[in-house]
Amino acid sequence: MSAMSAMPANRLPFIDALRILAFGLLVLYHVGMYYVSWDWHLKSATLVPALEPLMRLSSPWRMSLLFLLSGVATGVLLARPEARLRDRLGRLLKPLLLGVLVIVPPQSYLEVVQKLAYGGSYAEFLTLYLSAHRGFCRAGDCLIVPTWNHLWFLPYLALYTGLAGLVWRRWPGVADGLRQAAAGMAAHPLALLAVPVLWLLAARLLLLPRFAPTHALVDDPLLHAQYLPMFLIGLAWAPPGGQASPGAGVWPRLAAMRHATLALLLLGWGLWLAMDGRQVPAGSRALCVSVAQWAGVLAALGYAVHHLAMPRSWVRRLGEAVFPVYLVHQTILIVAAWQLGGWRLPPALEAPLLVVLTFAGGWGFYLGVRRVAWLRPWCGLAPQARPADAASMEARRPA
Repeated sequence: MSAMSAMPANRLPFIDALRILAFGLLVLYHVGMYYVSWDWHLKSATLVPALEPLMRLSSPWRMSLLFLLSGVATGVLLARPEARLRDRLGRLLKPLLLGVLVIVPPQSYLEVVQKLAYGGSYAEFLTLYLSAHRGFCRAGDCLIVPTWNHLWFLPYLALYTGLAGLVWRRWPGVADGLRQAAAGMAAHPLALLAVPVLWLLAARLLLLPRFAPTHALVDDPLLHAQYLPMFLIGLAWAPPGGQASPGAGVWPRLAAMRHATLALLLLGWGLWLAMDGRQVPAGSRALCVSVAQWAGVLAALGYAVHHLAMPRSWVRRLGEAVFPVYLVHQTILIVAAWQLGGWRLPPALEAPLLVVLTFAGGWGFYLGVRRVAWLRPWCGLAPQARPADAASMEARRPA
């Protein structure tokens, strides 16, 4: 189970609802990346820099939230004696392999066509891609292929999951100690707010000047310093023994703090924007981003606990589709943007069309693979349940 695979129906329904919303936000963010001035795989001929402040409202905390949600899901899994870590890792690594070899290459092809005026066919490019060609370069910056592009989340999550599983099974006292530390922090609102912010601030100040984010797993200390702690916090907040309730653990406190954490998110974001074009100490900017990063996570969780604590029919319907849609959404978006680019549509019309096409294409992909038994594990879906198993699960499902 990952942040993209459904948790059992009786386990913290707001977690499943929030991961669906978080990945929906990811699609919107990636559509925005097509139009802003920041570097991305493909760029619109008409940029819209006015989108950048709005995108910066979510950019500090989106991925932190997903890693924390993944930690909760992993903690629930590790609390089940019958759960096998190998199965969980397979649910992450098989889709990653499919993504690198099949799903992502069209993104890289269109990127070199636009940025490097590559004139070869897709079949010719694919041969170069799979042979790790190192000649796609511009001004000394070379495209590394094969690549996982937007799927970088999966190897990071697999690494954290594997490490947590080994430690949990070999040294169970570590899990208890982590839960106690997290519970102690959660018992004091000031500590709950300040400790992670100070950690994130220290990571930015110490690592960012020397290590830019790479999303390459092996040389990315800054992102590991941010996302591994988020994953561990999620592990610590997972209900021990699988006893889940929105009214237990840290969740009621997060719900009570939701307005305050939202205000902190807006404050950090506003001050960060106000620093644009000004000479300010690096620590001031880093502090604003760190506050926005942690406050955004807490605010999202708090509002989810308050408003989405009860099971929802849409969560059950969409929960399984999240992983397959995540796998293909960026490829669908980039191909659709390439095709629409020749029409010269205004962004106000083109962007909503890209959103619709991306979600519709992802949903169509999910509907296509969910009925193909051998494809399901490669697309992030659990093996198809046998009729007897499905009937047993339905009988155990709460009304």
